[in-house]
Amino acid sequence: MAASDSMMTPHMETLLDKVDSKFSLVTLAARRARDLQQYYSRDGMVSNKVIPPQVPSLRKPLSMGFEEIAVDKIVRVSGEEMAERRAAEEAARADAEAAFAQAAADAAAEGEPAAD
Repeated sequence: MAASDSMMTPHMETLLDKVDSKFSLVTLAARRARDLQQYYSRDGMVSNKVIPPQVPSLRKPLSMGFEEIAVDKIVRVSGEEMAERRAAEEAARADAEAAFAQAAADAAAEGEPAAD
């Protein structure tokens, strides 16, 4: 059996360097394993609602989750950072809607049909 196929790969030390605690590591890997199971859930049909595997592997979903964490394909994001990201996305969406409305108003003022 190849060394890369052991249960100790990736090494625990490598994984713990990627997160702040063992609890965070296990939680992140378990959540990713559930996502991967959902991705492959429908009798071989893949779901387009879940991010596909980020590492080439034939291992079980939990092992794949650990591999993805080890190569920084899956990272833990704090609740505060998620709130900041949501606020930034909402602000960007509002700006885009305002710009679209302004362009439609300018087009209407010039007598051109508005783009859909």
